[in-house]
Amino acid sequence: MHAPSQNNSEAPGLIRGMGLGSATALNMIDMIGVGPFITMPLILGAMGGPQAMLGWVVGALFAVCDGLVWAELGAAMPGSGGSYRYLREIYGPQKMGRLISFLFIWQLSFSAPLSIATGCIGLAGYAAYYWPGLETVYAAHNAVLHIPWAGDLQASWIVTGGTAVAIGVCGLATLLLYRRITVIGKLSKVLWVCVMGTIGWIIFAGLTHFNSAQAFDFPPGAFTLSRGFFTGLGGAMLIATYDYWGYYNVAFLGDEVEDPGHNIPRALLLSIALVACLYLVMNMCILAVVPWREMLQSGHNNNGLYVVSFFMQRIYGAWAARVVTGLVMLTAFASVFSLMLGYSRVPYAAAKDGNYFRALAKVHPVHRFPHVSLLALGVVAAAFCFLRLKDAIAALVVIRILIQFLVQAVGLIVLRVRRPELPRPFRMWLYPLPALLAIGGFLFILFNREHWQKEMRYAVVILLAGLVIYMFRAWRSGEWPFGVVNSSS
Repeated sequence: MHAPSQNNSEAPGLIRGMGLGSATALNMIDMIGVGPFITMPLILGAMGGPQAMLGWVVGALFAVCDGLVWAELGAAMPGSGGSYRYLREIYGPQKMGRLISFLFIWQLSFSAPLSIATGCIGLAGYAAYYWPGLETVYAAHNAVLHIPWAGDLQASWIVTGGTAVAIGVCGLATLLLYRRITVIGKLSKVLWVCVMGTIGWIIFAGLTHFNSAQAFDFPPGAFTLSRGFFTGLGGAMLIATYDYWGYYNVAFLGDEVEDPGHNIPRALLLSIALVACLYLVMNMCILAVVPWREMLQSGHNNNGLYVVSFFMQRIYGAWAARVVTGLVMLTAFASVFSLMLGYSRVPYAAAKDGNYFRALAKVHPVHRFPHVSLLALGVVAAAFCFLRLKDAIAALVVIRILIQFLVQAVGLIVLRVRRPELPRPFRMWLYPLPALLAIGGFLFILFNREHWQKEMRYAVVILLAGLVIYMFRAWRSGEWPFGVVNSSS
């Protein structure tokens, strides 16, 4: 982690080659991915019945609220890095902002590979429909480390045939991304067509075989406003939050988007609206064909999560199940592709500022993309493929909410107060209500779930470790808060 080299200004820059269509397509394939196809048993398990649809409805509302935060910040400060750039500028680039932006990059070293790994694990889960032997467990281990002030930190890993498939997916996505952004923009549109085709087929099949009695087969007391109801809703919203995440992906590519002041907000809000409608209709269609009690059992066992395959098999037979399984796997790969593209630009931006490892700022001399950052991200994501899907999802959502999303939503309000003169091509609608609702929703997800302490312990440990590392680096290099602040920055 060194200061940027003197000739950085002469290094080849990034290409603004992504229009509104490409940006929206990337967001949508990132949002959809494998999440809604494989997490339905998990979200049903959280609330114990089809009332779990509330998780997707409320999750969509909070996605819009938080999307408005990203839209204003992305339009005002377009550039590679997304939250890294926003947090740094909001809280002062050479003061508190340097610490907070470092902590963001530090948590991203865990949450970004976790996010990519969930897509790879989900793809491997659907591959098990073709080859059931992929779910055979060859090795598994649970470890518990007791820390007096934090409690028990639990970690587990598992090795199956699907683990090798997931790691292979990481490698393939990295290989395909090893090229210039203009080619990637065209490829994203092709993947978008495949994703929309898959969703469209599922919705058509469900609507033409809709069983309303089965879709609305609520268990007794499903909507009783008890403590258990709200605890279940918190767990369902955590999964729904994971399923919707990706609407902000375009913000990480600000240096490569045409007319970012207008196209970033448009791509954000358009992708949220379209994907929310698709999710709600698609999941209702699946509930109308596959009994929710069967899916509930799959969620408890963490096997057989390929509910869309069962869905098509019941309607059209085995041939349709095989076809849709392949399409879902392609959709999952498209999500991994989009995630790796966006996240690889964040350490690159931090390294250019001298706030992370200098090697990650290197741009490929021919294709002009941050190739070292991309390769590092792929390697760490492959290592996280040894986790169980449910554990990986919970860990990444809690870590990111605590160390990124909450601080950023508060930061938008801070920026309005500190820099009212800042040009804002897009302003949050009904400010500050959406930001306050996003903050409240994130806090609800963090603390209104069963066993919420497990992931919170990891998030707090990561936060404290990041603080220690930053303070040590700052002390060694004479930076804030130990050195003299450069008032010109």
